Amino acid sequence: MSNLKLIEKNKNFNGFQCVYSHYSKSNKCEMRFSIYLPNTNKKLPVLYFLSGLTCTEQNFIQKSGMQKYASKEKIIIIGPDTSPRGNQVPDSKESFLGQGAGFYLNANQRKWKKNYNMYDYITKELPELVNKNFNVNIKKQGIMGHSMGGMGSLVCGALNKKIFKSISAFAPICDSSKSAFSGNAFTKYLGKRNKQWNLYNPIEIFKKNKINNKILIDQGLNDEFIKDLYLDDFIKICKKNNQKILIRRHKDHSHGYYFISTFIKDHIKFHKKLLS
Repeated sequence: MSNLKLIEKNKNFNGFQCVYSHYSKSNKCEMRFSIYLPNTNKKLPVLYFLSGLTCTEQNFIQKSGMQKYASKEKIIIIGPDTSPRGNQVPDSKESFLGQGAGFYLNANQRKWKKNYNMYDYITKELPELVNKNFNVNIKKQGIMGHSMGGMGSLVCGALNKKIFKSISAFAPICDSSKSAFSGNAFTKYLGKRNKQWNLYNPIEIFKKNKINNKILIDQGLNDEFIKDLYLDDFIKICKKNNQKILIRRHKDHSHGYYFISTFIKDHIKFHKKLLS
């Protein structure tokens, strides 16, 4: 496991929850990712979970309760950090910008472009690293995410169909050109509103792309940020493009990990079925 350093390893159900660090060529810094490894010698399907704003690789593994279901379904689950990190990495005091807010894109503006290349990290570097060092079935890979990470899963999944065979999301940002979450970050990372924005906007991507498998999206109806997600607009685009999509709306559920932990079992089973 050259270039990989084990940070944590804890027995959890019939497997181990680990965290590794490594030097990222994409982001020019040390990066961390979590990996849940069911205890088996067989090559297993792998599922990537992209977290939301302000999260690290820790939030998902500590709050979602996914390990029980990953163990039962015999599926490896990877949780990358949400941005580059470190003293030499640019940051900002502004909300939803800088460390903890990588938005799974490749920045092209001078301050950010050296380190903020999360799109390349998620779609190229990290899968190559995982496939090289762990017992995964590279033909059976899926991607899911939450909020900013839900946006990332839709973008990375649709544009990399040869890698990711299944997609799901919890309360995703569906229109990054309109959402209050992403507008400032896109301006700083990519410049004032331009064609580059469309490269990382789910609504624009699904106007021209679709995947063969159905996409699962869960949305809480008590989500305090629901007006900034533009899910209904995304549904309209999918219908126009004949993209199969399963939307589940849940009364009383909000935006955070209580919501995710309630339905994470369904998402893992959804991916396992498609990847089997």
